[in-house]
Amino acid sequence: MRIVIVGAGPTGTTLALLLAKRGIAVTLIEAAKDFHRVFRGEALMPSGLDALEQMGLSRLLADIPHRQLDAWEFIFGEKLLFRVDEPMGASQPCTLLPQPPLLEALICEAQTNKGFQFIQGVAIKDLRWSNQRVAGVVLSDGREFAADLVIGADGRNSLVRQRIGLELVRQPKNIDILWFKLAASPKFASDNVFRTILNGDRVFSIFHAAESGKLHLGWVMSANEKTDSKQANWAEIFASLSPSWLAEHFRNHADTIESPIRLSVIVGYCPRWHAPGVLLLGDAAHPMSPVRAQGINLALRDVIVAANHLVPLFQTEAQCQEIDMALSQIQAERQPEIIRAQQLQLKEATQGELLRKNPLVRSLLIQLAPLLGKIIQKSWLNRQYQMRQGITQVHLTV
Repeated sequence: MRIVIVGAGPTGTTLALLLAKRGIAVTLIEAAKDFHRVFRGEALMPSGLDALEQMGLSRLLADIPHRQLDAWEFIFGEKLLFRVDEPMGASQPCTLLPQPPLLEALICEAQTNKGFQFIQGVAIKDLRWSNQRVAGVVLSDGREFAADLVIGADGRNSLVRQRIGLELVRQPKNIDILWFKLAASPKFASDNVFRTILNGDRVFSIFHAAESGKLHLGWVMSANEKTDSKQANWAEIFASLSPSWLAEHFRNHADTIESPIRLSVIVGYCPRWHAPGVLLLGDAAHPMSPVRAQGINLALRDVIVAANHLVPLFQTEAQCQEIDMALSQIQAERQPEIIRAQQLQLKEATQGELLRKNPLVRSLLIQLAPLLGKIIQKSWLNRQYQMRQGITQVHLTV
């Protein structure tokens, strides 16, 4: 019996490794020729770190350059509203880890298992069918691979999802972000704070990424954005909105600000993650908002639940009907956490939009910051505890 996994991101590679280590034949297919992308999420929350630990993969982190966050700050109108230090009651702080070396390490370990096969640089073209059930994949070079189960782990624009016709219910509007890189400030190196700065109707977040010597900056685009991203004097724009020490850094390192990458982030949810012979996981089933970096962490928890259900079936060569029944059980187990996490993300994003669009609310918040800061901080923390540490219990049992 064989499982074909489409997509070698964190979801696909970790699941392939778990299955292969347990004696299950796995073919992992990745369309891209390497793991480098213009943008890949790299924030592992305590829930994601715990998932890797349960999988026995924490040791890989020691060999990959990574960076921990020290705190989160919210600055409104150049005034600090509140700061929260990591790890916020968890056993581990939020950790920034570059995906390419992690994925390479996972593939390398998976290749030590006899039943593992990795195909890179070739996209799938279509799905194979047999008796109204998905029975494998067809690659763009004409090769075909039979499978007792196909797993779509191919991201928010999943081709597997499109081919199977599973519906994605999108949130009303995409989140558009311009993503910048620039030279790091020594202040971030010694105290790596994820800072969100709101000034007028402009908002951006900035932090020191896992990449050595680089700050990452996400500029949230408004619906009526008129700034020409290619012609704008970004150093001066950022400086005009920032506290004096950060404004000075922008101006002194203006020549290091790289051309921005525009990210149009689809956010949504599949009411049904599966069909006979096929299962969607991670962003393919529930593309997440970038708010508080939930995507990779929830995907890793998807993997644990999927492994719990699939490993016993494939080790005993279960019938197709039993496999298909398990697919609905996987979704049922994961669905409550995904829905709740998206609700929390939407609530935070909605509050941010209210501040951007309403000058009176912003003015009152800035004036009353000494009085309201603690109240707002407590409300924010309540959301973070759930999103950071997981909303449901997830334990690897196989």
